[in-house]
Amino acid sequence: MNSVPNVTRASIAAIMTALSATGPTTPARANPQATTPATAPAPTNDAVTNAAGEIVLDFAKVPVGKPTPSWTQGSVTFTLASALQHSKAQPRVMFFPHLKTDRHGILNAMANEQAIPVKAEIAGGAASVTLVLWGTVGCHAWLEAHDKDGKLLDRAALSDSVPQRKSPADPIPSFELNVKAPNIAYILFAGAHNGGALAADEMRYVPMPR
Repeated sequence: MNSVPNVTRASIAAIMTALSATGPTTPARANPQATTPATAPAPTNDAVTNAAGEIVLDFAKVPVGKPTPSWTQGSVTFTLASALQHSKAQPRVMFFPHLKTDRHGILNAMANEQAIPVKAEIAGGAASVTLVLWGTVGCHAWLEAHDKDGKLLDRAALSDSVPQRKSPADPIPSFELNVKAPNIAYILFAGAHNGGALAADEMRYVPMPR
């Protein structure tokens, strides 16, 4: 029997459980019964340029709760950075609601393979990348910039675990990590423990001059 649906259902359940552990929540907009789609969701070209000249991806129109091998938005393609370490299932990413807000975050959809970073390849390269992130209780967060040959160019990380809300009525706090270097070809981000979740609900980058 193909193990992918079981893995993805476990992923969604684990994230729901981890998010619920932060306190009572209002119902999420995602369908809790959602499983792997028969076909990958269609990529979107939605991206805008802000006043600072950054390309902004905010994932406002993405399908939530549907694991997919990759997601392309504008000039950026998101995947997991490597094959799974403990399974022959296909590595997948997924969008999940930021509870109590209208935002959706992309994350590693494999509940027991959270050590594998999410990779975002930037066609044309970038000089600076900023992620807006949030995570479940006890998770950490780091962001790396690499060139086309895989060389590490810059790294940013929280000094402690991700911030948590002070009241059950609050959304989980978001925070930013930024990396800067010429010719960033891709970024990696991770830091969640197995059964937890670290999601990026906005990506901003300064493209390399053409």
